[in-house]
Amino acid sequence: MTDLGRLDDEDYPAFTTGQAARMLGVQEAFLRSLDAADVVRPERSDGGHRRYSRRQMALVVRLRAQLDEVHTLAAAARIVGLQDRLATAENEIVALRRQLDQHDGDH
Repeated sequence: MTDLGRLDDEDYPAFTTGQAARMLGVQEAFLRSLDAADVVRPERSDGGHRRYSRRQMALVVRLRAQLDEVHTLAAAARIVGLQDRLATAENEIVALRRQLDQHDGDH
């Protein structure tokens, strides 16, 4: 698969720090600070430059929203992490209910 073919992959590190900052409306220093704090860890190019994926950029947007609500970075990261865990648990509950409904329908 060529690199262009991977652009649909949410985890493909396609965007430089400058590109990501412009697209997200944040300063490059903000992205670097998230990396330094080990909150958003972009991939590195062969030359050592940060490369962000679409998934990471979406995470930055969510973190920025929490920071805008005057949470600390640690609190923002925790909130986003808990939101993700809750969403995963809710999806699992839905899947288990479907299985249970299917099982009940078979009997």
